[in-house]
Amino acid sequence: MSRKRRDAKKRDPRVSVPHASPPEPRRWLALVAVAVLTVIAFIPALGAEFVAWDDPANFLQNPHYRGLGLTQLEWMWTSTLLGHYVPVTWMTLGLDYVLWGMNPAGYHAVNVSLHAVNAVLLYFIARRLLRLATPDTLDARTLDVASAFAALLFAIHPLRVESVAWITERRDMVSLCFSFATVLCYLRATSDSTRFARWYGVSLATFVCALLSKGTAVTLPAALLVMNVYPLRRLGRPSTWSAGPARRALAELIPYGVLSLAFGILSIIVLEPKGQLPAYGKVVVSAYSFAFYLWKTIAPVGLAPLYETPPAVNPVAPSFIVSYVVTIAVLVAAWFVRRRWPAVTAAVVAFTLLVFPFLGIIQNGPHIAADRYTYHAAPALAVLAAGVVTLPVRRIVLAAAGGFVLAALGSLTWRQTHVWQSSETVWRRVLELDSESYLANNNLGVLLAEQGKSAEAIEHYNRSLRTRPGYADAHNNLGFELAERGDIDGALTHYAKAIEIQPSYADAEVNWGNALVMQRRFDEAITHYAKAAAIDPARAGIHFNWGIALREKEDLAGAVEHFTTAVSLDPELDDARRMLAEATDAMRRKRPPDSTAR
Repeated sequence: MSRKRRDAKKRDPRVSVPHASPPEPRRWLALVAVAVLTVIAFIPALGAEFVAWDDPANFLQNPHYRGLGLTQLEWMWTSTLLGHYVPVTWMTLGLDYVLWGMNPAGYHAVNVSLHAVNAVLLYFIARRLLRLATPDTLDARTLDVASAFAALLFAIHPLRVESVAWITERRDMVSLCFSFATVLCYLRATSDSTRFARWYGVSLATFVCALLSKGTAVTLPAALLVMNVYPLRRLGRPSTWSAGPARRALAELIPYGVLSLAFGILSIIVLEPKGQLPAYGKVVVSAYSFAFYLWKTIAPVGLAPLYETPPAVNPVAPSFIVSYVVTIAVLVAAWFVRRRWPAVTAAVVAFTLLVFPFLGIIQNGPHIAADRYTYHAAPALAVLAAGVVTLPVRRIVLAAAGGFVLAALGSLTWRQTHVWQSSETVWRRVLELDSESYLANNNLGVLLAEQGKSAEAIEHYNRSLRTRPGYADAHNNLGFELAERGDIDGALTHYAKAIEIQPSYADAEVNWGNALVMQRRFDEAITHYAKAAAIDPARAGIHFNWGIALREKEDLAGAVEHFTTAVSLDPELDDARRMLAEATDAMRRKRPPDSTAR
């Protein structure tokens, strides 16, 4: 068969991605270097703990994920814990429990390993995209170096630390791994007409896995669309999209779009977002977040686990005005250079589309921005930056500059990873950069209270309430600490305020009841336990405390009833078992002897 005949059978003659040849030793060296340097940058994470920010709810207090039996798998595929539907990610965490139990080192090791795998996958994606963008100008050596630079620029950037060093964010690594597999298979499908259906099918399957790992993947079809414009060059002007090749390319993207839309709707439903900003506030916060992510990509200093949304979003505040200017300038510049430097436009547009849902369109939590939200979008900028390596500049200059950049990023990543060593290091870092953070002050107060540092804990609770007087958790925690110090009336005041702010607050109801028991106001205490049980009927501790109040009233039958309920809800609650035995024995001793006449 002639060469001309083979070319004529290609699906799209404008797309030419060479089939992968066996990796040369130099390429193997590049892959090993990418993986090893990524792992080295995150070594401090291996000694980190579970941190008191979603980790307790996800792992420490959650027995349902522990294993891969039918019961655990059923829970994983039906759970929307903390507003996320991520069954595939839960399966990896269930395997973690099988392998490591509750040792956080194993979970962190898997996070770091998955991140290294993602870095290697990005190497292959960058290599294909750079080859497509410069088909006749790059030699293999330059291509390998540029691809490795892109992978490392993404992998060892300090903005990746939150995703990698926080066990809860395992979903970022798993989802991006499947997303990268989706892109690689799609690129292979567009270049291999004889096996198009096979590669296309695998690409769709891995995309479903990405969506089932984290909803962040819903933006991936937008990246595929951009790649079809450049560097695949399968789509020209919109006016030509009805033509054969362009129409085929758009048709290929429809299933991705349908899946993305379906999972996007599902993600919003399970998230149940509350406390949304008005429309103008969403625009203001989105511009700020976009400028923030671009700036922190260039200058990744002053990073924190939490960037708290201000109590009031003032659209004419200087920081917001600067963000409007930066956002408009970047997007306008990307548009004007689209003909001369299409790679710049493609990368900026891809980054914008990938990060768009996380800019502030839907608020989810107290943060105005979060480092982890760049995990899926950052590869677009990393591949663009790798294009610098292909410029006609002396190699020694490029090597020195690139080495300096990577060394600086790796050093910052190593230091930032130490921030995630423990709950205390996380919240102290937040307060180091924002001493008025209501959430960090409250959470650090909880840690200090657990360490017996009551005065310091109360100080932080009060700081939290000065910033956010309507924060129910801080009122509840402050009330608990005051009750422990004997100030029952002060405690009751804060419990009442917490319930006023958040009527369905079981913890505050229980604590209120406990404080009343300390004052021997048992009937009032039981009223609050009953309210707490109505809010959270499956919590064993509520019935345990209720039983104690009844025992103090010498209502042994009622105490036995609630101790029994507590044990049935939590068989491992040893105090409830002991109290049940004591109350049962007391009832037996008080029972009058049988006086039936003989």
